[in-house]
Amino acid sequence: MAKAKAAPAASSGGKSAKKKKWSKGKVKDKAQHAVSLDKTTYDRILKEVPTFKFISQSILIERLKVNGSLARVAIRHLEKEKLIKRIVHHSSQLIYSE
Repeated sequence: MAKAKAAPAASSGGKSAKKKKWSKGKVKDKAQHAVSLDKTTYDRILKEVPTFKFISQSILIERLKVNGSLARVAIRHLEKEKLIKRIVHHSSQLIYSE
């Protein structure tokens, strides 16, 4: 008798009453970073960046709102001017310090 009552519950196939609805996912806003260097951004790079404790391409993109190629050029320029010094040289990530 106990087996007869358990059988209908097992025959439902384990389907729940509601079907799970998947979210569409979070959409990140497209960043509006500068693609050309103007005088104010250049002055900010020369004044602020050498004071950063940790300098990388990612940091410049995030803080100064410039695109990646401008950040790389700015880092190379600051290194040539001896305002920053290289700590780690890796093919994909260059890390500098004050």
